[in-house]
Amino acid sequence: MNSKFFDLAKEKQDRMINAALKIFAKNGYKGASTDEIVKEAGISKGLLFHYFVSKLGVYTFIFDYSTKYMTLELTTSVDKEESDFFEIYKQIESAKMHALKNYPYMQEFLYSTVYEDVSEALLAIEDKKTALTEVYGDLYSRMNTEVFGAEVDTEKLRKMIDLTMKGLMEEHFREGSFQPEMLFKEEADYLDMMRSLTMKV
Repeated sequence: MNSKFFDLAKEKQDRMINAALKIFAKNGYKGASTDEIVKEAGISKGLLFHYFVSKLGVYTFIFDYSTKYMTLELTTSVDKEESDFFEIYKQIESAKMHALKNYPYMQEFLYSTVYEDVSEALLAIEDKKTALTEVYGDLYSRMNTEVFGAEVDTEKLRKMIDLTMKGLMEEHFREGSFQPEMLFKEEADYLDMMRSLTMKV
């Protein structure tokens, strides 16, 4: 990647980043086309390749950019003293929504990389994949699970929450109604409902 990319006006950088995030999120690495990326960004293919050399270069850059950006949001937005299980989840989702105000497809892109099966793409991001996983692991480790009854399997509860949050986001995108504030409000409502169903009486 050509470091002079960061000399471009921020608006143009973000236009290119958002175009790549959207196309890769929707199509995966194999199905994504640089023709679609440049069309979405409103730039020439020559300019894209000047900064990123290849499709793989674009993919590697936006994965690295996304993990660093999301890591920053999570580590600065989630209260380090908080231990309440559901409050931490709310703060995680709030941090994600803050990122999505600037980069609407960033989380969808990160979700898509979990299921990526093209070897060259996997190898290109392999050494960067653990960073964000470790951040989430640290956040989960702070959650107090002693408030739950014995019948609550916290690992299954986390999986249920993660799938619910992912499903809500996908639903908003499918309906063409994605607005971070509205999505966060709906997510918070689901988390409050789950709290009332799982906490000890």
